[in-house]
Amino acid sequence: MKNEKSGRDAGGAKRDPLFSFRYLIYDIMILTAAIPGMLWFRPKRIFAGGKKPDLSGGLLIIANHIGFFDPVYLMMLFPGRRIRFVCRKEFWATKHSAFWFRSFLTIPIDRDNFGMESFREITERLKAGSAVALFPEGHIDTEGDPIGSFKSGMVLMALRSGAPVLPVLLTKRKNIFERLTAVIGDPVELDTGGALPPLSKVTELSEMLKDEERSLAGFLPEKLKNRL
Repeated sequence: MKNEKSGRDAGGAKRDPLFSFRYLIYDIMILTAAIPGMLWFRPKRIFAGGKKPDLSGGLLIIANHIGFFDPVYLMMLFPGRRIRFVCRKEFWATKHSAFWFRSFLTIPIDRDNFGMESFREITERLKAGSAVALFPEGHIDTEGDPIGSFKSGMVLMALRSGAPVLPVLLTKRKNIFERLTAVIGDPVELDTGGALPPLSKVTELSEMLKDEERSLAGFLPEKLKNRL
């Protein structure tokens, strides 16, 4: 149940208003870039389940990391939603860069020493019904492995917030004129009965999500299966 006056849900998590000056830069960027972006990238979404799944409410989006423009690709794939991207804290190093990355709703994390402050912000946003996106490999693939090792923090975020995990498989474009193609899986609900799972279970769930994302390649046209 949501408390309309307080701007929080029943659990005390902050909700996103339909309009806020805080999101003005982000919303203007989306509105002004949506039409040219759609025309340029012409995103093609392949739904693994055969039809578009329910993408409303809190959603933890995970995707393979193929290049610097991956956040832009995800924004094109999920128009109409404000997506908060988890990014390295180094991008917030100066006041100028921090202003812009804050305006674009990113959440800074320290990859080497992940802190509770970032963890709480991510889980709070998910509980409030926001979409949060991250790249669980933690870096852009440069070693030729289509999907590298997953960092397990995403599992704890999903378990603590109760939000489903949505695997997305991005493909590389052969040239700037080629369409953007991506496979979107079905939301995966993680449940350990409410108890904090042991590390072995967290690792098991992380590997399961990695396998889910790998399996999405089977829905790609043959010519795109080597573009991961």
